[in-house]
Amino acid sequence: MTSIGRGGGAGQAQGANPGFARGRRLRSTPALRRLTAQTRVAPADLVLPVFVKEGIAEPVPIGSMPGVVQHSPDSLRKAAHEAAEAGIGGLMLFGIPAEKDAVGSQADAADGIVNVALQQLRSDLGDELVLMADLCLCEYTDHGHCGVVTPAGVVDNDPTLDRYAAVAIAQAQAGAHVIAPSGMMDGQVAAIRAGLDSTAFTEVPILAYAAKYASGFYGPFREAAEGAPQFGDRSTYQMDPPNADEALREVAQDLAEGADAVMVKPALPYLDIVAKVAAAVQVPVSAYQVSGEYAMVEAAAANGWIDRERAILETLTAIRRAGAGQVLTYWAVEAARLLSR
Repeated sequence: MTSIGRGGGAGQAQGANPGFARGRRLRSTPALRRLTAQTRVAPADLVLPVFVKEGIAEPVPIGSMPGVVQHSPDSLRKAAHEAAEAGIGGLMLFGIPAEKDAVGSQADAADGIVNVALQQLRSDLGDELVLMADLCLCEYTDHGHCGVVTPAGVVDNDPTLDRYAAVAIAQAQAGAHVIAPSGMMDGQVAAIRAGLDSTAFTEVPILAYAAKYASGFYGPFREAAEGAPQFGDRSTYQMDPPNADEALREVAQDLAEGADAVMVKPALPYLDIVAKVAAAVQVPVSAYQVSGEYAMVEAAAANGWIDRERAILETLTAIRRAGAGQVLTYWAVEAARLLSR
């Protein structure tokens, strides 16, 4: 009787080829699989995006993102302590102000919701967690776009850069360890770096959302951050999904302007971009597992279609395998606990 298997042809006995079944032998027990795993995910690789809303006393659940909430300042402080105890790498803060206007003035106000939260968290935790401040205006403007708009409704790049620099300084003053511009304006990193350097924050690094695509996976985030555009969309300043080479140009430009690390967003639909960027640069590369990715897994799991915990860890492993050193994920704390079992 002949046998056909991986590593052996017809008529070749299993023991005749030293390579026969080697893969299966190394997969035969959980301990062997752990020992020989090529890609690992550690709690310290994970960053938790959090939303803090002004004027609420209790956390508000986000309907499209089961398990995720808009935090009150107090509930955010509790969640941050839990995140630190779980051993994750950091938090990415997004704010929802009580008042919005055309220029997003609450983004750099000393008493703005994110800046107050940063002060509290830095006081509570010191350097135990990396506090990252998302820098954009969409949550703070009454029109929902990522910058200042002209009377014709077009985002005006250069005045927006002035606003970004002011916001970066305010966030650094409040205690942010890292400034993370996500607005995709031309020249944003250079403007922010110049602003930080001019105010003695030369040691504060910039994590640039360098390859941020105009994606259909952001819907739940817009509910969470209350920042959906009131007209038009963001396709003119975010990247077009069919384009890969453009991502490398955007990354190169941000690095030339002074970025210390770069990000790809979303993650799973753009693993090829994560891999291309990781192969092209010598700085840390992050990937953001966005709200739509989270919501899809949660919805499928709620219907009993997939194994939820297994899917969470598998997606995180895939993102790390593609080349991301850090993964922003709404499962960061839960995943850290799963990994620590």
